[in-house]
Amino acid sequence: MCGGGGWDPGEATDDTQMAVLIAESLLERRGLDLPDMFARFQRWATSDPKDIGLQTEDVLTNGLAWDRAAAHHFQTNQRAAGNGSLMRATTSAVYFARDGREATMDAARRVAALTHGDRAAWEGTAVFHELVRVALRGGDPLAALPGTLTLVHPDHRRRYATVLADDWHPDQATEFNGAVWPCLGSAVWAFRTTTSYEDALRAAVDLGGDTDTVAAVTGGLAGAYYGVDAIPARWTEPLHVPLPGFDGRVLRLPDLLELARRLAS
Repeated sequence: MCGGGGWDPGEATDDTQMAVLIAESLLERRGLDLPDMFARFQRWATSDPKDIGLQTEDVLTNGLAWDRAAAHHFQTNQRAAGNGSLMRATTSAVYFARDGREATMDAARRVAALTHGDRAAWEGTAVFHELVRVALRGGDPLAALPGTLTLVHPDHRRRYATVLADDWHPDQATEFNGAVWPCLGSAVWAFRTTTSYEDALRAAVDLGGDTDTVAAVTGGLAGAYYGVDAIPARWTEPLHVPLPGFDGRVLRLPDLLELARRLAS
């Protein structure tokens, strides 16, 4: 939160920018409008954001329609399990939490598939959606993991069971945490091994690697569990979310609080 690497103090990265685009689409379209969401992603991606994932950029700029672009990328590259669909999922997780376990997990898969053709990305995003739902209802997301894993596609269940196990540590990851499963596993580990929002975020960032995304996922889960009052004011005061491609808009804390209120209601 102190800035650096081209970022101002409190400036949100692509993770939060895309999460805001999802939120505004859901609210303005009164539900899941995938072509609209994809169009917002494209508008952002072609407006020179400071950071954008290579896979996400390719999908959003390859000129194909919303329902073909990600599948084409996956068919061409045979590898599309980055954490780019997971990083932006907190807002959709809040919106769909009221609809129950299967509905929120289905919505997660559909939003993930806009940019990620690999089912591994869909399943990780679906698990995250469900953990946030449980936390928002006052439950223990860690206790919900076994039941949630039963709804993960069989082809990917073992991989997620490994990284979400009680005794797993990010040092055991066999892939960089830019991949979806070690990213989710690292976020759950940071939440599991700490007792506050601040400590969970510090643990996530201290892992290194794709720090903003591991922290975004950790923050979504920890925020749903601990509540907004647990976030240090010294972090929220400088917080701002530029939206490239959207008329110079910059969202600050009051805007984000109102967005969250509307998503939850």
